[in-house]
Amino acid sequence: MTQKIIVGLILLITISANSQEPSINDYKYVIVPAKFDFAKSNDQYQTSSLTKFLLKKKGFVVFKSDENLPEDLVKNRCLALIGDVIDASGMLSIKTYIVFKDCYNNEIYRSQIARSKLKDYKKAYHESIRRAYESMSDLTYTYTPKKDESESNSALTNNTKSKVADTVNLVKEEKVLPAVVTPAIALPIENKISSNKKVDNTSYPVLYAQPKENGFQLVNAKPEVVFLILNTNSKDRFIIQNKNGSLTKTNDIWVAEFYEDGKLQVKKYQIKF
Repeated sequence: MTQKIIVGLILLITISANSQEPSINDYKYVIVPAKFDFAKSNDQYQTSSLTKFLLKKKGFVVFKSDENLPEDLVKNRCLALIGDVIDASGMLSIKTYIVFKDCYNNEIYRSQIARSKLKDYKKAYHESIRRAYESMSDLTYTYTPKKDESESNSALTNNTKSKVADTVNLVKEEKVLPAVVTPAIALPIENKISSNKKVDNTSYPVLYAQPKENGFQLVNAKPEVVFLILNTNSKDRFIIQNKNGSLTKTNDIWVAEFYEDGKLQVKKYQIKF
């Protein structure tokens, strides 16, 4: 019974320490794709330029993905949100909304869907995007730098260990034998250490997986779409669309094999799903 209480307390401590939701104020920059998914070319209808202009009015430091980025953002892609425009159009109208996603493709904020019935595509997209932006009246932004991640993790670890120690002392005062207490504490700590072990993949480019119908699109840090991949019966193997190739996982590294100009290409990546 006491063992179950200890495990429960440890879980509550861990959940509490990690329960803070990300805030729009945590991010220093916003990157607007130079080409939205609904567009056929970069900045078609000047939709990317308009979105950048509007978001700057909210106080964001905004770059298009094809522009030169500041050095700190080049080194740490997660300093920025992606400010994307999603096309939800129907047969009779243009409908869009603005969405912010972090570097792991987690949605942080979404505007309301806005509609335009104008017949001219450029005017319709501009009207719809402006209306979506106007619906963001609830969003206020002031950049608040995060603490250094390593310091934050260290503080969290020390705090968690301190609370676990307090729990152990409490149990000892109730005359619970150490042989009962030790396994309950050692198990989550050992698991945590094990889960933090990583293969040294620093020499391979990182791609981020964004869900699509029947598969994913893999984008780099710019962000640019590098591959479109289709699902297979195996979670460790995908078909590379339009490249007559495959993507296979081997020891936490993803190996892409495809033909380009009649020659077999073999490239290795880290992929964040």
